[in-house]
Formats: sequence, C-alpha cells, structure tokens
Amino acid sequence: MKEKQVLKVGKKIPDFTLKDQHNKEVRLSDLKGRKVLLSFHPLAWTSVCAQQMQSLEANVKRFEELNTIALGVSVDTIPSKHAWAKQLNITKTRLLSDFWPHGDVAQKLGLFRKHEGFSERANIIVDEEQKIVFTKIYELPQLPDIEEIIRTLKK
Repeated sequence: MKEKQVLKVGKKIPDFTLKDQHNKEVRLSDLKGRKVLLSFHPLAWTSVCAQQMQSLEANVKRFEELNTIALGVSVDTIPSKHAWAKQLNITKTRLLSDFWPHGDVAQKLGLFRKHEGFSERANIIVDEEQKIVFTKIYELPQLPDIEEIIRTLKK
C-alpha cells in the first residue's frame, strides 16, 4: 500500500497543519530543529487514550530536556479536544484535531482505520530535520510504553 511508505524510518514526513485544543494552528514544519513525537490515539474520552495523553503531559519536562515536543493527535473535533484536555488537566501538551478533512493526516501516514473512522494507536518520532526515526503501531487496547519513547529520544 503506497500510503504505508510514508512510515518508513529515514523518510521525510509530509508537512501538515492541524489545530490544537485551543483552536491554534500547529504546522509541523514550524517545529523543525526540534524532535517531534506524534502520538496518535483513536478517540478522546476513552480510558487508554486518556492514559496515553496523560503520560505525555506527565513527561513534558523530560521531553523538553530532550529537545522534543509531544503532540497528541486524533480525529476528534476541536471543542471535544478542548473539553477533554480540561477534564484531564492537560495544560502543556497540545492535542491536535485531525477532524476535517476527516483523518487526513492519519490517512497520509497510513494510520487511518477506514472502517472505524479513526486512526491507529501509534507513535511516530521525527528528528530535527523532520525525518522519521521511529514508528510503532500498537494494538488498540495497548497503552504505549512512554519509557520506550524516552529511550528512543535519548539515542
């Protein structure tokens, strides 16, 4: 499948712009010079997704020390992301809405689950030059291991 090619380690990730839970744009290319963790989760308001985003928030300082910005990404709407972040007390991590065109970024990265209408649970790390250095797709009920991500960022 051609879309899956994007996920290959060593490839440059395609640029995109999405809005966060505060309706502010995030353009991936504006983050060049920093590592970026794109943490895709299927849907807000679910327990494993909540734990996944809370783990990003709990590790903001560690990410900063590793010149990394962590972004949570799902197909949920901006108002839903806003309410969810508030409910989870997420104040530093940006939660991006890949709502419209529906799942466009997830589709371009080969992560969109067409039959369910949401993305895989996945982590992608891009380096300072926006080349993919790590990808992992998880089983939907599996909470990604944040320590694995931290170890990868330290390499």
